[in-house]
Amino acid sequence: MAIQAQEISALIKQQIDNFQPDFDVTETGIVTYIGDGIARAHGLNQAMSGELLIFENGSYGMAQNLETKDVGIIILGEFTDIREGDTVRRTGKIMEVPVGEALIGRVVDPLGRPIDGLGPIETTGTRPVEAPAPGVMERKSVSEPLQTGLKAIDALVPIGRGQRELVIGDRQTGKTTIAIDAILNQKGQDMICIYVAIGQKESTVRTQVETLRKHGALDYTIVVSASASQPSPLLFLAPYSGVAMAEEFMYQGKHVLIVYDDLSKQAVAYRELSLLLRRPPGREAFPGDVFYLHSRLLERSAKVSDELGGGSITALPFIETQAGDISAYIATNVISITDGQIFLDDSLFNSGVRPAIDAGSSVSRVGGSAQIKAMKKVAGTLRIDLAAYRELEAFTKFGSDLDAATQARLNRGRRTIEVLKQPVHQPLPVEKQVVILYALTHGFLDDIPVDDVLRFEAELYDYFDAKHPEIFEGIRMTKDLPKEDVLDAAIQEFKGQANFN
Repeated sequence: MAIQAQEISALIKQQIDNFQPDFDVTETGIVTYIGDGIARAHGLNQAMSGELLIFENGSYGMAQNLETKDVGIIILGEFTDIREGDTVRRTGKIMEVPVGEALIGRVVDPLGRPIDGLGPIETTGTRPVEAPAPGVMERKSVSEPLQTGLKAIDALVPIGRGQRELVIGDRQTGKTTIAIDAILNQKGQDMICIYVAIGQKESTVRTQVETLRKHGALDYTIVVSASASQPSPLLFLAPYSGVAMAEEFMYQGKHVLIVYDDLSKQAVAYRELSLLLRRPPGREAFPGDVFYLHSRLLERSAKVSDELGGGSITALPFIETQAGDISAYIATNVISITDGQIFLDDSLFNSGVRPAIDAGSSVSRVGGSAQIKAMKKVAGTLRIDLAAYRELEAFTKFGSDLDAATQARLNRGRRTIEVLKQPVHQPLPVEKQVVILYALTHGFLDDIPVDDVLRFEAELYDYFDAKHPEIFEGIRMTKDLPKEDVLDAAIQEFKGQANFN
């Protein structure tokens, strides 16, 4: 019996239609290029942007460039034993990190793996490293203060829960010290802290961890470290991992302070990746989407509405400037994304004013909304007084004949500078800050020698702790100043028995 050609054709077509392979070729690709933390793979036609991929040797990668012929992959970790021709497999999952309470008190890498030698982290929850920021209607306005414990910040550039306050300055001007002091001051404030160290020396990160442990702050802090020796993909990923961990707490109604130290190094790592991935360079060789790199990160910090739990993420991003140039590309980008900046001045730092905050360039766009009523009352004129003092100080270098009013303003200015100085890792509770700023603005320090101002401050706190603890307690509970005659009498009483002349 003759078999028709059409029958054979139909049979083959049917076989092809019903063919079920043992493996899915769309899920596997072949590495065509490898080098400098970057791989290219052919065959991953269904890969998603940001998808987690696994190489033949067990290393992880993340899909970045989805092109017509191949996929550009950033390798998360060691890449020296990956070779051309190796297979790379899709996982079907967008890049995610472990999150939850178990991470608190630990030092982890940007993939959430412990690097502190304290054993595995037992947590089942994960969150994607890239997530949409809360929308306009999902946010609340910033109204609760986040006390840093630093007089110069809490009085002049207050930070609120849910705010993004940029810390900007040259290297070695005290940026990290401000962040560590702010973390130390959150003890007992119902705040979880995350310190993201990007491109720092491992010895430096170890020092910060030991400082936090010594002051008992590691009990409420997670440290995410992508050290300078690690490949640039991990430096790029670290801030996103940190904010994913923070979001888990925010959506549980908790409050988080996250420090990005520093985003200049993340931008440089991203520039390196982008150039290796053949993305076109723009200004200062940074790719065109470097603004989006930081904006989509910082927009995830917010005070969310009560329907979403009322939690918050407060961000302190750092940018390192070169010779105080805040008009550089990355600096202006991040200034435009954040709600204010704390500018640290090199010359102030070198002249012994620490923290070296330049009150003229620093600003908080939240302002008095992030201060308690007592602080608003005592710090209201402080910025203007300081600016006027700086101007007069420059002017008086050219002349010596000063009227009494000018002399008085200069004297007050010198004492203001002294009061705003603070030793490292000694954050002050807000009630103590209020008392010394009250004494300053009401003239109680005008007859104290400038060199004795810090001693006057320390002894005033000790005296109030011993003789008038109700004043501190009252400010702490009511958030307002006690009656002026009570506070005046207590300060006058202290001055009467102290010797500062």
